[in-house]
Amino acid sequence: MGRNFFHLHLVSDSTGETLITVARAATALYSGISPIEHVYPLVRTARQLDRVITEIENEPGIVLYTMVDQTLADRLKLSCEEQGCPSLSVLEPVHNMFQSYLGVATTPKAGAQHVLNAEYFRRIDALNFTMIHDDGQMTENLDQADVVLVGVSRTSKTPTSIYLANRGIKTANVPLVPNVPLPPNMDQLTKPLVIGLVASPERIVQIRQNRLLALNAENKDSTYIDRQAVTEEIAQARRLFDRYNWPVIDVTRRSIEETAAAIIDLYRTHRLGLLAQ
Repeated sequence: MGRNFFHLHLVSDSTGETLITVARAATALYSGISPIEHVYPLVRTARQLDRVITEIENEPGIVLYTMVDQTLADRLKLSCEEQGCPSLSVLEPVHNMFQSYLGVATTPKAGAQHVLNAEYFRRIDALNFTMIHDDGQMTENLDQADVVLVGVSRTSKTPTSIYLANRGIKTANVPLVPNVPLPPNMDQLTKPLVIGLVASPERIVQIRQNRLLALNAENKDSTYIDRQAVTEEIAQARRLFDRYNWPVIDVTRRSIEETAAAIIDLYRTHRLGLLAQ
């Protein structure tokens, strides 16, 4: 059965990240149906909105928006009603709940969540640290990390590290390579939380095969995608994690976001332990 498609218009006076996240979370619940996304960021003037409305007229569909300028928001909503397109101000129900509970009005400001405050610069600092300490680089500085991820090749160490960095967590990752020892300071780390990542041999082999195909690379090392060799790699990794009593996360059926959420939960407990010392 072929997939069905519909037009999805995401209109924002900021970056549009909130809308994209909400929209994709919602559409993921509908199997066999895919959106054709039209993203319109930084829509803050009547002229910019004119172009958006024209696009919606040409490709009618669902319209989601986040706009603090009520005049522009009302105009978009009215236009959608005239065209018979369902529309929703995604944050309005949340704002209404907050206002009702807190008893104070909001202070409208487009892109308020992206202000250059201390939290923003903490995330940038974490991202810089993570990029420098990716894939076993600069291991002499591992004690400066918040989290150190350890695992065999293709356990999603790098994307998970970057995701954590975007949450302000300085993350280094160290690959486990057969017959290559760990950095000598790994067993002496006190500040960072060290976490082992594992996956099923079938999953690792599948990802490695796909990577070789994507790189159009010849497999000169048959053990890299040999199931028995990969099984032994993972078994050795688990024994290593047990030896150092590092927590282990199986990423076989986890998305990057789910893995990161589990790590953040472990990290919070780890930080509380450090503070208690």
